[in-house]
Amino acid sequence: MDELNTLQSLGLTLPTPAYLFGIILFGVIGFAAYRHGRKNGLKKAKWLGIALMLYPYVVSDTDLLYVVGVALTASLFI
Repeated sequence: MDELNTLQSLGLTLPTPAYLFGIILFGVIGFAAYRHGRKNGLKKAKWLGIALMLYPYVVSDTDLLYVVGVALTASLFI
């Protein structure tokens, strides 16, 4: 427990389970979109799939992760 307190004093925190679930969920959706786009020659789906797989590296807030993920996923169908 002392190690966890030391990491928190350095500003490092562990991600919440909701954040981890969001990373996995949108990563799988992104991978599927990328494969579908590459297989069928759809550039929009391919690039949105790449964006879905990579944006969690930039976003650290759980709420923002879901907002951006839902927006990118919805843009696949629009």
